[in-house]
Amino acid sequence: MKPAPFEYMVVDSAAQAVEALGRFDGDARCLAGGQSLVPLLNMRLMRPAAVVDINRVPGLDGIAVGDGVVRIGALVRYSTLERSALVQERLPLVARAVPFVGDRQIRNRGTLGGALCHADPAGEMALTAVTLGGSISVVSPAGRREIAVEDFFLGPYTTALGPADLLTGVSLPDGAGTAAVVVEHARRHGDFAVVSVAATGRVGPDGTWVFVRIGLGGVADRPRVAARASALLAGTRLEPEAVRAAGEAALEVVDPGSDIRASAEYRRHLVPIFVERALETLRAQVQTGAKA
Repeated sequence: MKPAPFEYMVVDSAAQAVEALGRFDGDARCLAGGQSLVPLLNMRLMRPAAVVDINRVPGLDGIAVGDGVVRIGALVRYSTLERSALVQERLPLVARAVPFVGDRQIRNRGTLGGALCHADPAGEMALTAVTLGGSISVVSPAGRREIAVEDFFLGPYTTALGPADLLTGVSLPDGAGTAAVVVEHARRHGDFAVVSVAATGRVGPDGTWVFVRIGLGGVADRPRVAARASALLAGTRLEPEAVRAAGEAALEVVDPGSDIRASAEYRRHLVPIFVERALETLRAQVQTGAKA
């Protein structure tokens, strides 16, 4: 299939991108890796008046550490995240999540910023960002601003970005969790997840968990943090009783739908199972010193 006609524009700065987006008053889309946008264009599920190519905008393809955060530019490719020693050390949850994304070709072209803007409720990068917290950096006609990650996703494929807003990067807490795991259920590796769970945490000197944070994907209109389930685990050693309680508590934040991949009932059934599986893997990482 071929896309509907559109104007193609290449920009060389964030300011040019914002100006171009504003000119079309919400009827333009940014092109980064194109792994989500191009299929939508080809199937004519999206028919923008213009596509703004931001790949030449400088400063959006770096990873930097400072002020307690790791800042990842919007144009950083999945494959860069996958190979980055800095990401593996400082953001192990991101490193665990990337291999679940599509296949090697998609990871070579797809970008973190594109994934966040796409806002797929089952997307691994959206899930990882929500689980870790942090903020999204945006440039708009009014200037620069930060949006809390949990406020960024408004619903399926919907974000807090305005019509002329450009996402330039995401800042995630540096070393938020020394242990991290992502587990998901999909028909095949690389398919859209039926249910996904991300968990990260840190153990204190006495062997109890200082904190644990659990995120859920594919089971609501956007990625969700299972706040009460996470809170139940603070001060525990992730004993089986605590893990089971957390799995049941995680159901409080899910509101799954039914689609061709799974029914809502099946997704609800899977949530406690995969939360428990993630937490058991998290505990095993610390006990063995192994990496998931």
